[in-house]
Amino acid sequence: MNGIDKIIENALAEDIHTGDITTLSVLKQPRRMRARLIAKEPMVLAGMAVAERVFAQLDASIRFQAEFADGDRLQKGDVLARLEGDAAALLQGERVCLNLLQRMCGIATQTAAFVKEIEGTGARLVDTRKTTPGLRVLEKYAVRVGGGTNHRTGLYDGVLIKENHIAAAGGLIEAVRRARDYIPHTLKIEVETETMEQVALALEARADIIMFDNMSLPEMTEAVILIGDRALTEASGGVNMQTIKAIAQSGVNLISVGALTHSVRAADISMLMEES
Repeated sequence: MNGIDKIIENALAEDIHTGDITTLSVLKQPRRMRARLIAKEPMVLAGMAVAERVFAQLDASIRFQAEFADGDRLQKGDVLARLEGDAAALLQGERVCLNLLQRMCGIATQTAAFVKEIEGTGARLVDTRKTTPGLRVLEKYAVRVGGGTNHRTGLYDGVLIKENHIAAAGGLIEAVRRARDYIPHTLKIEVETETMEQVALALEARADIIMFDNMSLPEMTEAVILIGDRALTEASGGVNMQTIKAIAQSGVNLISVGALTHSVRAADISMLMEES
């Protein structure tokens, strides 16, 4: 939880800073209250442990009773969790808790919808590095909760050779050769391609994964047939709810969707407080 605790610590410091002047002015003395986290629309739940840790950092004595678990499908009006404790701590943690929880639930819900579209095709949905700076660990966890699969976590745990790497190395085959000389045998090499010519070069270079970047469906289908079982295939670019099923039916192994994290709509959740 260390990485998550640091995210929460930073978020609380950003929001509270030198002090919550509204709460300090309204609450003249300590007061114990209850609160409920309520779903305002259907969603896939993700981030309950994060929500609990927000309040635990503010006041370890706050009672947090989860009513559902990550991965559960909620309906409008469902109570996610019940809390009880110091009113000031509940008020100070409300927005940070909701910001993180709403975003994670939004990602899990969006991911689940995409996964449903490609059921039975054999293709796997994967995320990208197009995440909110500082929140990647939470957002990629939410993708998994929604039924998706994580792509590489960052620049440090996977080789993905793109057009700018190819230009810098002086060619696709040379870029793959240099990468293979540099990395341990435990890592795979993925190459981004835009044309059938580049697909052929990636095969010649013995890339482990070949990505089709914004290829048309006919080209993608042709490339899948050409590659066969010599490499994993991945579709990227132009993927949305209207196109993903047809892309999956081309035979690709993986479909990466940046929209899972970079432009997802936050789920609607509220927190209501009441007398203890």
